Amino acid sequence: MRRFMLAAMMFGAVTAAHAADLPDLPVLRGSYTDGLTRSNTNWQGFYAGGQVGYSSADMNFSNSVVTLTDHIFRNSVLQEPTSQWSLLGKNSSQGTNFGGFAGYNFQWDDIVVGVEANYNYMNNIASSSTGSLALNIVNPPGSAAPPNHTYTYQTSMDGAAAAAIKDVLTFRGRAGWTFGGFMPYMFGGLAVGRMDISRSVSTNVVRRDDQTVTTTDAFGNVTTTNLAPVFTQIPGQSVTVSEHKTNAFVAGWTAGLGFEYCLWGGLFMRGEYEYVKFSPIKDTNISLNSVRAGLGYKF
Repeated sequence: MRRFMLAAMMFGAVTAAHAADLPDLPVLRGSYTDGLTRSNTNWQGFYAGGQVGYSSADMNFSNSVVTLTDHIFRNSVLQEPTSQWSLLGKNSSQGTNFGGFAGYNFQWDDIVVGVEANYNYMNNIASSSTGSLALNIVNPPGSAAPPNHTYTYQTSMDGAAAAAIKDVLTFRGRAGWTFGGFMPYMFGGLAVGRMDISRSVSTNVVRRDDQTVTTTDAFGNVTTTNLAPVFTQIPGQSVTVSEHKTNAFVAGWTAGLGFEYCLWGGLFMRGEYEYVKFSPIKDTNISLNSVRAGLGYKF
């Protein structure tokens, strides 16, 4: 029995010594891998990179001159009817963009959340709209025409508006899910755009006064006579007003989807779609759709 125990102890010592000489391969340390595959990619930490993309801007100029005409026709019988006119239309513009991004990721197992600042310079994203309209407004509310008088306001307007997006900066929160070296993510946050915006409107108003005179002769016959109309130019409402603002900062919000893929070490590529909606500027509504591809490095 003592010989058997002695032999077992000697065999165990030899086996342990032999195992100590084997190379330290990752497979001997369980399922955790570091460097041989991307099955446990570490996304946590600071990262930065550059990107290029293509953007399409939708610009709605339908109400761009409304506040200008409201000012021209303020406290008059024409303010309400002209405020309903849609003088200009919608338009769109497309172009390229380029910029950079920087942020920080936090990782818990397969869940990655983070914050990011994203900047893009827009290459010639600009559009404009022009329009003309002329209507006859008969006895609008408040005109108070005398008896047997009909007031017709012959009103015409010519308008124009233009907008150009120079660059966009977004501040995002984002969340993703890792599949080894591949991480899809979604994001949302605040946006700030720098734009040039202009608008103008020319109005012309002539009031036509049509008067009828009714007479009764001695035999009771009634005769109605239309007098020649009287035309009166209204100077205060026949003017041109324009506004122009350069490098205006416009706030908005952003949302989108994307993915990142680990190429080697801390180097990764990304692709994403982003939607940005800006608050109205000079009564012009602007939104932006962009697709981008980028290359970054996680430190």
